[in-house]
Amino acid sequence: MASSRPKAPFSRRFRYGLRTYRAWIADFILAVGVALTVLAVGYFTPLASAGPFPAINSVTDTPSANYNLLFVVIGPIIVIVGAYMVGSYYVARHKFEHLMVTKSKAEFLRNIPELETILWDLTPQDEARYEQKRAELRVRR
Repeated sequence: MASSRPKAPFSRRFRYGLRTYRAWIADFILAVGVALTVLAVGYFTPLASAGPFPAINSVTDTPSANYNLLFVVIGPIIVIVGAYMVGSYYVARHKFEHLMVTKSKAEFLRNIPELETILWDLTPQDEARYEQKRAELRVRR
């Protein structure tokens, strides 16, 4: 009877999922922040009477709570966090792709510390590509 491997703890699977889908998550957070900011702008500017905003504002401005006030505070904060996440991911992706294209072992060796730092912002598949490149250039640990 073959023994099956025990399932990894939830926290490890969650972190792995966050790293695997980092670009999608960053883009989603930025989009949510932009949407909340647009809703706030649509309530507090003359745009409140144009387009879809009257219908949206009737739902978000209830007698018991005005959610638009929350959108004014939370929206820009989420935009800033999302923009940082998107920017850091795509800058790291660009640097990683540039460093992985090199055929020079000397240049690769010079950039190993930077590559290992960049890998914190990238996916597990990129770590596998990095290890494959190290093996291809016969670089020891």
